[in-house]
Amino acid sequence: MFSLKEKYNKEVVPQMQKIFGYKNTMAVPKILKVVINTCFGKTAVTKTSGEREKIQNLIMQDLASISGQKPKLVKSKKSIAGFKLREGLEIASMVTLRKSKMWDFLERLVYLSFPRSRDFKGVSQKAIDKRGNLNIGFREHISFPEIFAEKEKTIFGLEITIVTNAKNKEEGLELYKLLGFPIKEDK
Repeated sequence: MFSLKEKYNKEVVPQMQKIFGYKNTMAVPKILKVVINTCFGKTAVTKTSGEREKIQNLIMQDLASISGQKPKLVKSKKSIAGFKLREGLEIASMVTLRKSKMWDFLERLVYLSFPRSRDFKGVSQKAIDKRGNLNIGFREHISFPEIFAEKEKTIFGLEITIVTNAKNKEEGLELYKLLGFPIKEDK
């Protein structure tokens, strides 16, 4: 069995050339990067600074084990009183994966995480935007094989954005289908 990157180079590129009529292999859309982010949200904002730091460290460790790379903290840009949010407060973390780490993560996502997700029936075609980028939300991060659900203290959601250089939604959709993403047929 091929790795996902080998599958892209040996199977997907020739099929995309045949379907869309690309003359050059460099014109075939490819995945540029994968961005994984999560928000600490209500779990951290209402806590004291010591409790908030503990929660952030737990989430950052889990995100690092899922992605294989150290996450970056994101600070709030402005204060919002209704959400008890102050400017400069660390409210989220994110990771940008490229090259080999990106391909490794996508393999684990397609072959391990999707099948382990509760009530998963496939990725909706509506999750692909007009530029061919795919946005997937996970309510629970425990569907990833690196996380042991029994040992988890905090369960948080993730958003995964897969960025391509496709020119339109059709090219992106075909790229994901040929790579083996479980895309369901929307009615």
